[in-house]
Amino acid sequence: MKWKNKADVVIIGGGIIGTATAYNLAKFGRKDVVVLEKGTVCGGSTGRCGAGIRAQWGTEMNCRLGLACLDIFEQLDSELGMPTGLNQGGYLLVAYSEKEFENLKKGMALQNGLGIKSRAVSLPEAREICPALDASDAVGFTYHARDGHADPFLTTFAYLEAAKRLGVSYFKNTEATGITVKGNKAVGVDTTKGHIDADAVVNCAGPYAQYVAKLGGIDIPNWGERHEALITEPVDPGVCPPMLMSFSGNYYIQQRPHGSIICGVSPEGHPQDFKLRATRQFITHMSAVLKKMLPSVKDIRVVRHWSGLYDMTPDGSPIIGETDVKNFYHSTGYSGHGFMLGPIAGRILAQRLTGNKPDIDFSTLDYRRFARGELIVEPNIT
Repeated sequence: MKWKNKADVVIIGGGIIGTATAYNLAKFGRKDVVVLEKGTVCGGSTGRCGAGIRAQWGTEMNCRLGLACLDIFEQLDSELGMPTGLNQGGYLLVAYSEKEFENLKKGMALQNGLGIKSRAVSLPEAREICPALDASDAVGFTYHARDGHADPFLTTFAYLEAAKRLGVSYFKNTEATGITVKGNKAVGVDTTKGHIDADAVVNCAGPYAQYVAKLGGIDIPNWGERHEALITEPVDPGVCPPMLMSFSGNYYIQQRPHGSIICGVSPEGHPQDFKLRATRQFITHMSAVLKKMLPSVKDIRVVRHWSGLYDMTPDGSPIIGETDVKNFYHSTGYSGHGFMLGPIAGRILAQRLTGNKPDIDFSTLDYRRFARGELIVEPNIT
């Protein structure tokens, strides 16, 4: 692709957030868009994620974003002209104490009021939803049938190809090294391949967003947190159709349509760690959790084990909007949920950048909330 020296908008980061934003910008008429990716498509956090999609959240903002994403995903294959691998087996949330179950039911009441048809289920019902489930020590469960997962590679490639058809330029192996600011306005981006003048710059750099923010003179309290996951050999379909997840139990487990099971846990202490290590401790712990939850697959073999980075914020909620440097925007801090929220995040920021009214008012996700002490604490994360 021929290098461009000028663009209306330069997006830094070519994962799901960056590509969805680029596509929607072009869709809403701002087609002179450049996406910069320091690696390759899905080479970062998007390609390493668990790929879940849910509307069962504990804050109104995340519920609205999650529900909007389900609406988008359900018609995205048709819109983008390529498959996304959507599979709606639902999310089955597991509580291990009465307090946790009450919190899940409180979230469920919020969800129901917003049109999300989540419900509490008994252990026998949970086993109908997830036939291999043990969970005899659980206190309660909630379930939403429209939740599920999609393929992060297929989805990101679909967004990218649709964006390119609309005129978006994509440069891989191209790292942003500086942001030009004049008169308190972002006016360009320096890269390892040259400079690009820009009317606006959007930071979609995921776990590296705090470093990109500093290039433009902005401080955000994000950090990159290493998470590990594994995938097993295929087993018979129907072992675990939903995404099985517990916040106190600290696990997620899902079976892909071809039979393999993907699962993961969150690290202790939320450390900043950019070393994509895969540890024996994780394999040992995760295997024990999988055997406990789905005892019928106790002899299953692990095929692959990897780690990826969550782009964390202090309250577990994202940062979306313009910074104190004019024309410098952020869409970051999704705290491990960028893939599931990417389609709506890309849409609403593109609407703002093209002068349209966003489908969801995201003004409360302003990064200045941290300095004001107005955190939007999301309880439904591990």
